[in-house]
Amino acid sequence: MLLTDPEVESSLLISSDEGATYQKYRLNFYIHSLLFHPKQEDWILAYSQDQKLFSSVEFGRRWLLLHEGVAPNRFYWSMMGSGREPDLIHLEAKTVDGHAQYITCKMQNCSEATRSKPFPGYIDHNSLIVQDDYVFVQLTSGGRPHYYVSYRRNAFAQMKLPKYSLPKDMHVISTDENQVFAAVQEWNQNDTYNLYISDTRGVYFTLALENVKSSQGLEGNVMIDLYEVAGIKGMFLANKKIDNQVKTFITYNKGRDWSLLQAPDTDLRGNPVHCLLPYCSLHLHLKVSENPYTSGNIASRDTAPSIIVASGNIGTELSDNDISMFVSSDAGNTWRKIFEEEHSVLYLDQGGVLVAMKHTSLPIRHLWLSFDEGRSWSKYSFTSLPLFVDGVLGEPGEETLIMTVFGHFSHRSEWQLVKVDYKSIFDRRCAEEDYRPWQLHSQGEACIMGAKRIYRKRKSEKKCMQGKYAGAMTSEPCVCTEADFDCDYGYERHSNGQCLPAFWYNPSSLSKDCSLGQSYLNSTGYRKVVSNNCTDGVRERYTAKPQQCPGKPPRGLRIITSDGKLTAEQGHNVTFLVQLEEGDLQRSLIQVDFGDGIAVSYANLSSTEDGIKHIYQNVGIFRVTVLVENSLGSDNAVLYLHVTCPLEHVHLSLPFVTTKNKEVNATAILWPSQVGTLTYVWWFGNNTEPLITLEGSITFTFSVEGMNTITVQVSAGNTILQDTKTIAVYEQFQSLRLSFSPNLDDYNPDIPEWRRDISRVVKRALVEATGISSKHILVAVLPGLPTSAELFILPYQDATGENKRTAADLEQISETLIQKLNQNLVHFELKPGVRIIVHAAHLTAAPLVDLTPSHSGSAMLMLLSVVFVGLAVFVIYKFKRKIPGLNIYAQMQNEKDQEMVSPVSQRESIPNVPQSELMSPEQLVDEKVEVQPIEQPQATVQNPRKGNATKVVWTEDFQKACGSPRGFKPRPGAEVFPQLLSPRAQKKSLPM
Repeated sequence: MLLTDPEVESSLLISSDEGATYQKYRLNFYIHSLLFHPKQEDWILAYSQDQKLFSSVEFGRRWLLLHEGVAPNRFYWSMMGSGREPDLIHLEAKTVDGHAQYITCKMQNCSEATRSKPFPGYIDHNSLIVQDDYVFVQLTSGGRPHYYVSYRRNAFAQMKLPKYSLPKDMHVISTDENQVFAAVQEWNQNDTYNLYISDTRGVYFTLALENVKSSQGLEGNVMIDLYEVAGIKGMFLANKKIDNQVKTFITYNKGRDWSLLQAPDTDLRGNPVHCLLPYCSLHLHLKVSENPYTSGNIASRDTAPSIIVASGNIGTELSDNDISMFVSSDAGNTWRKIFEEEHSVLYLDQGGVLVAMKHTSLPIRHLWLSFDEGRSWSKYSFTSLPLFVDGVLGEPGEETLIMTVFGHFSHRSEWQLVKVDYKSIFDRRCAEEDYRPWQLHSQGEACIMGAKRIYRKRKSEKKCMQGKYAGAMTSEPCVCTEADFDCDYGYERHSNGQCLPAFWYNPSSLSKDCSLGQSYLNSTGYRKVVSNNCTDGVRERYTAKPQQCPGKPPRGLRIITSDGKLTAEQGHNVTFLVQLEEGDLQRSLIQVDFGDGIAVSYANLSSTEDGIKHIYQNVGIFRVTVLVENSLGSDNAVLYLHVTCPLEHVHLSLPFVTTKNKEVNATAILWPSQVGTLTYVWWFGNNTEPLITLEGSITFTFSVEGMNTITVQVSAGNTILQDTKTIAVYEQFQSLRLSFSPNLDDYNPDIPEWRRDISRVVKRALVEATGISSKHILVAVLPGLPTSAELFILPYQDATGENKRTAADLEQISETLIQKLNQNLVHFELKPGVRIIVHAAHLTAAPLVDLTPSHSGSAMLMLLSVVFVGLAVFVIYKFKRKIPGLNIYAQMQNEKDQEMVSPVSQRESIPNVPQSELMSPEQLVDEKVEVQPIEQPQATVQNPRKGNATKVVWTEDFQKACGSPRGFKPRPGAEVFPQLLSPRAQKKSLPM
């Protein structure tokens, strides 16, 4: 005996003397559930609360960890008959990447080296079922579940349901007698299931009964109203929904024929019951209790094959009202009413004694006994005080006459166990003359499942103890009739009783895998019910006949990938499967062109049974063609395969600042550049509708001032990556190139994170030195060496739209900044002892160029004070700039860095200077742009096109995997992507 309470502590209490004494064993895990071996009583599997599976061969005294990440209730012992290895364990485990996989291993050694994976590939979560000789798994693809079965541990095969059943859900009901009984919910069903029955291998299924009622269990599990009667092969009861009414049906031949239940002739008082089939019948509740200590609505036993006890009602349909108890002592042919209310019924002495206890919430002290299969009942007292009954349990063993009732005398009292032994009722054991023969039949038909079976039953008037169950006395095979055969797969039974092909089924397809000179079994449209023992008669006429394979030209050729996908990864094996509906495959020539300049030929299909493997070295869309031909004809098929390389990084190239109503170019830079077919999804500002393109570059305009975000998502196969950047839009702004103390270069690793941090530090130093609001300043440290930065002076306004800065205000701010920079008053401490001074790129107080029609007087005076009067006239060009977007705005606090600079349209009257054309530290940079009130960001997309070519840092190993980034011209010797350098158009700028 073994006890545990994981809610209290992680330990086991083990008793070797039937509970007299216990020994405690500490565990290093908390038990969730236990599974005992069906044959070896000391072998146990323990499932922990953290989804680990342990095994013990010492009845829980020592434990060995088998596997982690095991799915709950998805671990099984191998059955002795089919597994041949009693210590083999089947389990469903989760892989590192979250997939589910079917694994088998030995209970004492489940290491990675010893594990087997019988099913190729992954399976759906919580889909593994191991039952008798069968293993079932589910795999969903294309939005539809597909079910696979392995019979006697052979290779898995896909389960074949009628073509248009299109199952949403499946439950295995029974695997007895080498046949699978399954309940399938089809595409047009919600609260009902269809019953299907298979061939021996569990592959081909035919319909047994439609629209069987289902319900939800207490734990959310699906309950199918189907009951397999114990002790009689092929006998089932089912509740079928017909026109919103639920009726109970019975079958004696595994669903080949169904009929309603005949209601009792009389009630408990002997009055006649007027109930005429098919308008009125008996209906039963078929729910079986999951609690071993309480009975369900129906009960039967292998050792009492003729006796069925159930609750139900008489009428036109099953009802939850007016429930009574009924019993059949002739295997469901006739029924008797035994109680007006629901009772729990316990079988003792092989059904020789039936014990009934009333279902009630009140305390009781009486029960009822019947010694004549429920024809008469006697009242007995089992306790002196009324007991609230919680459950009843019969002692194990075939000859048991002992039952245990457990409950409590009051709601505050402890549990009470009442042991009742009925041996004293009998004064002798039954002798041969106390029995009579009883023949199993179905409404008078003695041949059930192809045999006449005669059982030995105790005479109802004899009151003796039966002892061990002897089973059927005799079993005689019957002559085969049409009733012993069901319709074969692909055939349907019509009103005249004939099995004819369904509209979707082509009988000649049976020979599709057949080669000339060989033979195959040609179906007659019928197949004998599995486990049916009939002989002779019509057996020969209805049994499938061996037939010589006909020579046929290839037809219905298909080429698919082994995983059913139309995508593959560059450099990895792709397995193609060639399939034919008809044709002499063994004598056919197969030619496959992979579309990349490589083709193969096969003399017969046998060499491609495991698939045709190929590795693509380049990305792209490849046209894969296959041609199959023989002496009788040919057929061809085409598949378009998308070969991709995994997308690893997306970088959105965007200016930092732009002017209102001017074209801006945004480009998605990819690494690697060649990844196959891509889709780009662009989001602008607060717009809820994206723009979807096949190009990685677009142009657009912003009509409203303010800070705007642009997001691009790039979809490559199953991978979607995105990048978001922020761009400032104003009617006018000014900018200035900054330089730093040369010692800053010694600490510049030239990575985006460092540039973001330095930009933030420089901005803070400017604010401290000048007292200018941080809202007017944007600093972007540029990639490359020597270290430089771009300072933008923005016309920030408050939320009310007031206090907007004018051009004169910006000019004043720029003069203040330049003055402080030229006075070396802008500096910061990089680290203790390392002071960095920030300079204007040219130590001059010359103003930045304005975009207004004429220069201001103060600006001209400042310029003339710097140069020699009369020596030269400086021409200051008017231009607008497309400047790379930077996420280091104090307002936005983005964490990404803008690395690329792309030019905007140069067709405007005022020149547009991209960052690639910014002057070097030896040249003066003067720039201004426009300003207006900040409103709701709006973007207008115009003429999507590819962006201008931009440079990328490079190494010789850069192109090994998949190629260079899109839009970049490689140059050996530079640094590796994604540290992208801003282009420099001028030769004196930083070299690429």
